[in-house]
Amino acid sequence: MKKTKPGLLLKVLTAIVFGVLCGYFFPAWAVRVFATFNGIFSQFLGFSIPLIILGLVAPGIADLGKSAGKLLLITVALAYASTLFSGFFTYFSCDAFFPEILANAQINMNVDNPETALLSPYFTIDMPPVFGVTTALILAFVAGIGLTAVKGETLKSALTEFRSVIELLIIKIIIPFLPFYIFGIFLNMSHSGAAIRLVEVFGKVVIVIFVLHILLLLILFSLAGAATRRNPLAMLRTMLPAYATALGTSSSAATIPVTLAQVKKLGVKADIADFCVPLCATIHLSGSIMKIVSMSLAICIITGLPHDLALYVEFVFMIGILMVAAPGVPGGAIMAAVGALQSMLGFSEASLGLMIALYIALDSFGTACNVTGDGALTAIVNKIGSRSY
Repeated sequence: MKKTKPGLLLKVLTAIVFGVLCGYFFPAWAVRVFATFNGIFSQFLGFSIPLIILGLVAPGIADLGKSAGKLLLITVALAYASTLFSGFFTYFSCDAFFPEILANAQINMNVDNPETALLSPYFTIDMPPVFGVTTALILAFVAGIGLTAVKGETLKSALTEFRSVIELLIIKIIIPFLPFYIFGIFLNMSHSGAAIRLVEVFGKVVIVIFVLHILLLLILFSLAGAATRRNPLAMLRTMLPAYATALGTSSSAATIPVTLAQVKKLGVKADIADFCVPLCATIHLSGSIMKIVSMSLAICIITGLPHDLALYVEFVFMIGILMVAAPGVPGGAIMAAVGALQSMLGFSEASLGLMIALYIALDSFGTACNVTGDGALTAIVNKIGSRSY
């Protein structure tokens, strides 16, 4: 589903542009004022991440299991498999191309050494989380999976209400302050001379991501075409109105009516389309994981962080689970991923800010890939469902 509220993309792009421009003439003291805000916001974000994971993932898993049936399990399994395939396809592709196109592009983003990198804040406020990211994940899985097996209406109701609180936290606090946070990140990087280099580097990265997401759609529809014995290019062409709508709205939710109409033109039964399309809009996030894997790998390379296969196997499986379980609230996917980016890949405050900015900047392409791929998955589910029922 939609990962950013309408207008956020424009705000983030504006923050990036103004951050880069202002970095050339803002005095050091002013840059450190914004660095102080970023330090405080980053601490609050770190405090919130375990709560966000618990609040989104636990009721998300419980909701999936509430109406468990063969068709639901098939759809969820296909969505998770597609998400994992996208993650590994992206990793191997980017691992082959990025070392060459990002050669000599290493950038120091360490905020602890203001003489050689980013300026440090005047002060920080320590906000230790109630529990760690790993604890939050385990607790969310235990609670969510447990609620699919027992009729725990009291706990289910409590988790649902807690999710509403977390959604308000994301929508009313985190999302509105993100542009200021991103402005501060790019202001500091511009002041240190790193921003222009980043624009040059990530221009190449964006081109690679765009090519990969087209290739991914061709693969998904080739599989759907083989399963349904239809022309995959004709199927993909049928889904283009949904792709174009998602590019314009950056919202899977807003695109659902168009996606439904185009999926039915693929010959999918109305009842299966009505069930699969809204569900896939929430749990099928192949385009989103492509953005997270490719951008995180690029940031690891330019900042000198480890990015070996063993590390990314664990990361991709974890992100796949988080995004399948997380509902489509604004910022849900990237917010759920922040904990893994910190704990598994070792991302710093500056790296996280850059990651969030890049994710939002390419949101429309990821959404378009998600919803168009929904058509391929729904066609496969329709074929399996026709055999089973």
